[in-house]
Amino acid sequence: MTGDQQGHSVAALAGRRIDAPNDDRKQFPIEQIPAVRRALGDIFKQEKVQILISSAACGADLLALDIALHLGVECRVVLPFAAERFRKTSVTDRPGDWGPLYDFVLTRVSARGNLIILDGGEKDDAAYSAVTGKIIEEALKIADPQLPIAVIVWEGEPRDTPDATAEFRQLAVQAGMCVRTVSTC
Repeated sequence: MTGDQQGHSVAALAGRRIDAPNDDRKQFPIEQIPAVRRALGDIFKQEKVQILISSAACGADLLALDIALHLGVECRVVLPFAAERFRKTSVTDRPGDWGPLYDFVLTRVSARGNLIILDGGEKDDAAYSAVTGKIIEEALKIADPQLPIAVIVWEGEPRDTPDATAEFRQLAVQAGMCVRTVSTC
């Protein structure tokens, strides 16, 4: 990567999953998918993203990975634990047909050696927090000496419970990354 490139060639991304059917608090309504998809595509093009690092949960992650792969962007995926367990707990447990997209993305990134599976234990909050840190770490390492861009896909409000998206934003700001936000509402 040359220093005269415009934009940020490496992007780290985190964001909300699609709302569960019984959620009272709307964070990523399924009807917002087209608007979020357009906004992500615009950012990737404007920032000339060449490498995207994220997890692969339903919602923001899988939408971003799908767009990036179709734009020819190299993708790296970080999972907290085994891919099949993650598929059950973070992909197919929400509305939408996310399973086939997840399978497609994992097949593509695995074939290029770009799937990182952490040894997350039974404590999901700690495992997801480890993923958040690893996404930032990988982006900083790959982008060095430049700073990567951090793309946050959310409604803008941290939750009272552990919130990986808010944690991602905090880590990105602490690292001095340029933060771009995509609204899910």
